[in-house]
Amino acid sequence: MPVEFLGIAATNDGSETTPRSGPAFDPDYTVRLGRAHEDHGWDRVLFAYSSGSPDPATAAALLASRLERLQILLAHRPNLSYPTYAARVFATLDQISGGRLTVHFITGGSDHEQRREGDTLTKDERYARTREYIEIVKKVWTRREAFDHEGEHYRFHDYVSDVFPVQQPRPGVSFGGSSPAALAAGGAEADIYCLWGEPLERTAEQIAAVHAAARAAGRATPPRIQVAFRPIIAPTEELAWEKAHRTLAAIKARGGRQRRHSHPNGGPQNTGSQRLIAIAEQGERYDRALWTPTAAATGGGGNSNALVGTPETVAEALLDYYDLGVDIISARGYDLLGDAIDFGRHVIPLVRAEVARRDAAGQARAGRTAGAFEREATLTTS
Repeated sequence: MPVEFLGIAATNDGSETTPRSGPAFDPDYTVRLGRAHEDHGWDRVLFAYSSGSPDPATAAALLASRLERLQILLAHRPNLSYPTYAARVFATLDQISGGRLTVHFITGGSDHEQRREGDTLTKDERYARTREYIEIVKKVWTRREAFDHEGEHYRFHDYVSDVFPVQQPRPGVSFGGSSPAALAAGGAEADIYCLWGEPLERTAEQIAAVHAAARAAGRATPPRIQVAFRPIIAPTEELAWEKAHRTLAAIKARGGRQRRHSHPNGGPQNTGSQRLIAIAEQGERYDRALWTPTAAATGGGGNSNALVGTPETVAEALLDYYDLGVDIISARGYDLLGDAIDFGRHVIPLVRAEVARRDAAGQARAGRTAGAFEREATLTTS
């Protein structure tokens, strides 16, 4: 199966290791970073969301109008707007991009962050709302006749949109979360289920849980699986680990303020971050290249486990996840622009080449098996 790569579409050059050099929204940098991804083999970029950040849909429209091939993953929180309105925004953006949009629905794992914008529901209530929201958005995208909706969180009558996506029947839906409520919602509605990078054994367990949730929802085909990492690469293993420890020192130097900002009442509430912290407490290194101190230093802050090593080592580590059924790799470094270029030049081609080799070998094996079966059938009937 083909493999895809997701990068980050930041609107400024700041990261966990470096303060931004300009405003929160730097249009020139946004386009420059997007073009670096497009020119170096990436498939799509994520426009993330936080309560104080520049509006991701507007920034995504800028990038879509400037670039020709790069696909867009737009993060959206259901508490921000009514689903009928949001569906029109997404359809309009899909038109601007020529059919390059996927929407990543974020339920929100922190009560504190959600309440900044007036959302007072509990986490489980938020997941129920997200599921209803996605159902409505899908209907608005695909129905040409007016319909009513009477749900737990939304009610409206005689609604029909006049703008539809380029993609048919609709754009893709991306979703993430590790709690039972998240798995139930995402298992039912997601085309892509997003996980943070964990050790291989735990990732296999997560994938099995997603598949079980999809079956419980009556789906014949489970969501595609995406896993996210922070790659730290260098020409030799020694240099890569030196770079990793410099990166960790820089995160810690900036991390106190950022961690208090993210978790003002102590540890994280969301299950995914709690899992990352628990994994870090159990060990620093797993499998070929997974390194957890970066996650520990950020309090399990989102995509924060690293893959450390040469491009060959990191590519082999990613292929281990591919063997589990992961076909979308999310990766971003700490020097957003430079690391996007380096990863695109040195890691992506290695992974794609090996996936192509495996696919070709698999097709050849399938052909030989089919040929042997046909010969057996001929001998049996002759």
